[in-house]
Amino acid sequence: MAKLSNKRFTRETGIRSYRKRYVVSVEGQITEPQYFNMLNSQTSTIYIQCLSDSCKSSPAHVLKRMRQFLATKSLKGDDEAWLVVDKDNWTDEQLKELHGWAKTDPNYGFALSNPKFEYWLLLHFEDAQGITTSNKCTSQLKKHFSEYHKHIYLRFFTPDRIKQAIQRARQKDTPPCCDWPRTPGTTVYRLVEKILAE
Repeated sequence: MAKLSNKRFTRETGIRSYRKRYVVSVEGQITEPQYFNMLNSQTSTIYIQCLSDSCKSSPAHVLKRMRQFLATKSLKGDDEAWLVVDKDNWTDEQLKELHGWAKTDPNYGFALSNPKFEYWLLLHFEDAQGITTSNKCTSQLKKHFSEYHKHIYLRFFTPDRIKQAIQRARQKDTPPCCDWPRTPGTTVYRLVEKILAE
C-alpha cells in the first residue's frame, strides 16, 4: 500500500501546547481506520485515534467502545469524540441511541453514511447519483480503482479530492439534517471538515 507523505496534510502549528485529539469509534476494522489515520500528520496540531473491533460492529458496540475509552481516558480541552457508522440495516431506534449520546456534550459528534462508508469514499470521485445500495456503492467505487477491497490506496485520496467530497456531501445535505441522512448521503464530511480546519 502506498505511503502518504506527511507533507500532504501539513497544517500550521498555532499556539496550542498539545495536539488536539479526535477519538473516532467506527464500525469497520480496515477502511475507516485507514481513512482517518491518513489524515494524521506528525507535524499537524491534531491526532486522530480510531477505535474498532474485528468482531463487534453494531451501533451499540460502537458506542460501547467509546464509553469504555472515555471511562479510562478523559478528553482534554477541545478534544472531540465521534461515532461513525453506516445506515445499513440498522433501525432508527439503534441510531437514536448514538445520536442521543452525541447530544450530551458539545465535544461529541455522530456521523452516518447511508448506505455505508463507501458512499463517502465514492464522493471523492463523483456525485454518486443513483447510488442507493451497499452493493452499488462498492461496484461504483471499483470503477475508480479496481483494486478496492476494504483496503484503500492513499494515493487516490488527494487533498483536492477530499475537498470535492466535502463539497458534494454538503450539497446533498441541504437543508442540513439534524440527526442522520434518511436517503443516500453522509454526514462524515462534518467531521473531516473540522479535522482539516485545525
